[in-house]
Amino acid sequence: MKNLFRATWDRLTLYLPILLMGLFALGTWWLVRSTPSALETASDKPVKHEADYFLRKFSIKTFDGSGRLKSEVFGGEAQHYPDTDTLEIESVRMRSFTAEGRLTVATANRAISNGDGSDVQLLGDAHVVREPAPGLTGSANQPIEYRGEFLHAFTKSETLTTHLPVVISRGADRFSGNTMAYDNIGAIVELQGQVRGFLAPRRSQ
Repeated sequence: MKNLFRATWDRLTLYLPILLMGLFALGTWWLVRSTPSALETASDKPVKHEADYFLRKFSIKTFDGSGRLKSEVFGGEAQHYPDTDTLEIESVRMRSFTAEGRLTVATANRAISNGDGSDVQLLGDAHVVREPAPGLTGSANQPIEYRGEFLHAFTKSETLTTHLPVVISRGADRFSGNTMAYDNIGAIVELQGQVRGFLAPRRSQ
């Protein structure tokens, strides 16, 4: 009798891990069956345009693989909106450097940037100053300035556009138009609508 009891017990202990695994799987299945309604309810909720974090009096710097400073953003206040993955910055000032070290500085009352900073909108007293390439002489050695109430910068394609009036100046030279499209790679500026220009007289060498 004792031997029979021991054999039965040994057989039960062999199957005990399988039984426990079965119970665990059953419990997991029950949890999964119980939670979908709650998950579906949460996912069905409309995503609100609400900020998930704030920044005040901040500075953000980015560097390349060699540790060289690529860009820097200063702001009085910023809010991030997860539904659009955009960062809205008040009293913004941006500095960026090309691979050759050429500096561009942008300021505005407000800026809206996408997640990776490749699409930046400058709103209210927007001002962009691009330093000249090294080695240039004469008027070409002067920085180029863009002023307007709205400037839209695309950093990957190196383009700057606006659908509002803009003034471009280099030294004493000035051009203005109702809209602008600037391609830095192709070095082409296109102005449309009431285009005006002034070229200062050059000094004879």
